[in-house]
Amino acid sequence: MTLYTCECGNTKELSKATIVLRDGAWVAKEAECECGLYMDSEPTEGIPTLQRTEPSLSKRDKLWEGAKEKLKS
Repeated sequence: MTLYTCECGNTKELSKATIVLRDGAWVAKEAECECGLYMDSEPTEGIPTLQRTEPSLSKRDKLWEGAKEKLKS
């Protein structure tokens, strides 16, 4: 879990965060504070796990399966 802190002093722990572009800055959507600002976090170690969910990615997998079958025969 990542600890997010705000300039006003509030804190929040999040296990998952969605990064969005708001007012020209990349912020965690779930880290919005009660005061209206977005909280910030300090990375401790490691690399975050990113999950891509675009519909085009599933099409690429299907194309690969078809090409693989054609090459085998």
